[in-house]
Amino acid sequence: MDWLYLIGIILFLLGLMISLALHELGHLVPAKIFGVRVTQYMVGFGPTAWSRRKGETEYGIKWIPFGGYIRMIGMLPPRPGDDPGKVRSTATGPFQGLIESAREAAQEEVRPGDEDRVFYRKKWWQKVIIMSGGPLMNFVLAFVFFSILLVGIGLPTWAPIVSPETDTCVIPISEQRDTCKATDKPTPAVQAGMKPGDRIVSFDGQKINSWADAIRLVRGHGAGAVQIGIVRDGRPMTLDVTLIAEDRPSLEDPQKIDKNVGVLGVRPTEVMERQSMGEVVGYMGALTARVAGSLLNLPEKMVGVWHAAFSGEERDPEGPVGVVGAGRMGGEILASDLSNEKKIATFVSLLAGFNLAIGMFNLIPLLPLDGGHIAGGLWEGIKRAYAKIMRRPEPQYVDIAKVLPLTYAIAIVMIVMAGLLVYADLVNPLTLPS
Repeated sequence: MDWLYLIGIILFLLGLMISLALHELGHLVPAKIFGVRVTQYMVGFGPTAWSRRKGETEYGIKWIPFGGYIRMIGMLPPRPGDDPGKVRSTATGPFQGLIESAREAAQEEVRPGDEDRVFYRKKWWQKVIIMSGGPLMNFVLAFVFFSILLVGIGLPTWAPIVSPETDTCVIPISEQRDTCKATDKPTPAVQAGMKPGDRIVSFDGQKINSWADAIRLVRGHGAGAVQIGIVRDGRPMTLDVTLIAEDRPSLEDPQKIDKNVGVLGVRPTEVMERQSMGEVVGYMGALTARVAGSLLNLPEKMVGVWHAAFSGEERDPEGPVGVVGAGRMGGEILASDLSNEKKIATFVSLLAGFNLAIGMFNLIPLLPLDGGHIAGGLWEGIKRAYAKIMRRPEPQYVDIAKVLPLTYAIAIVMIVMAGLLVYADLVNPLTLPS
C-alpha cells in the first residue's frame, strides 16, 4: 500500500470536513444572533459518531463526511389562516398530503414560547443572511486558500533563468532529436559564456521581467550582435552575444513556423512566483466565472460523465468531480514526484477550488439548496416592499412548503447525480495532469 496516497486522501477528507463544518457555522452564527432556535449542528450524514449538547443545541459529527446541516425550528410556516400551533389533519391530494405532513413535522419541534424563534417568522433580510452564511463561508475559505497559494507559495511560471537542461548546441527544427552531434554548432549562449543559473535581466538595454519578455526580444532581434545583462551568483554582468537566425515554431500557433527568428539557445527555469493580493482577486474572479459556466452546462456535462462511466470515454477535465474523485486526487498529489512545495501548492489549490464550487453550487436558486431559501427570502422582501409602496396590507410569509414536491424531485436528481459521480470516480477517475 502507498501510504502517501492514503495520507493524501485522509488529509483531503479532513480539509473537506473542516470546510463543511465552517459552512454550517456560517448558518449557525447568524441564526443564533437573530434568535432562531437551532436544535442540531451536524457535520456529515448518517449515524452519529459523536455528539454533545451545549445549551439548546446538539453538536456532533456523523460517519459519512459528505455534507452537514443545522436544524432550525419552524422552517415551514403553518397553512395560511390556521392556528400557528397546529395544522389541518386532512388533505385534498397526494401532493397536498405531502406538504401538510412536512408542515406537521416542522411544527413538532416548536415548543410553547418559541413563537418568535421560528425561522419562517424572521424578517426577510434575516432569512437571506442566515441562508447566505454557508456559501459565504465557502467563498471566504476559497479566498484564504487562494491567498495562501498565490501570495504565500506562488504560481509555477517560467523565469528568465538559464536551465541546467539547456541545449549546448543548435539543433535544426527539421531534426527530431534532443542530443547534440559533433558537427553541431554551439549555441550563442554557450559561445558567450552563459551558465545554468544565470538570470537574464536586460536585452540590448531593455529590461526583462519575464521569460515572455526575453523570448519576444530575442526572436524579434534576428541574427546579430547584442548585449545581454545577467545576474550570476548575485553579481550583475554584461555579455556580448551574437545571435543566429533559425526557423522555429510560432509562439501563437505551434503548428506554424516562423522563419529566421533570433535564437539565443537557452531554456527557462520553472519557479514558484509569488503574486500580489490584487492577483488573488483577479484569479478567483476568473475561476468563479469558469465555475458558473460549468454549473450552467451541468446537465450536458453529466451526460459526459455518464458516457465516461459506462462507455469508457475520456473524462472531461473541466467536468464535475465528486468527493471520491477529489479524494483520489489528494492521494495522487501526495504520492506524486512533485517537489514538496508543488505538492502543497496543488493540494491547497484543490481545497480552494472545491470550496469555490461548493459555494457556487449552493447558490443555485432551487430547494433544497441554500439558494432556494435565499430566493424565497428575497421574494418575500420584494412582496413586502411592493405592498408598502402600494399601501396594501402586509403580505403573508412566503410559503416554501408549496414547492416541496419539486424540492423532493430535485433532491432525487441530486442523489442520482452524486451516485453517478461516485461510480465514475471509481471506474474512470479524473487524474491530475502530469
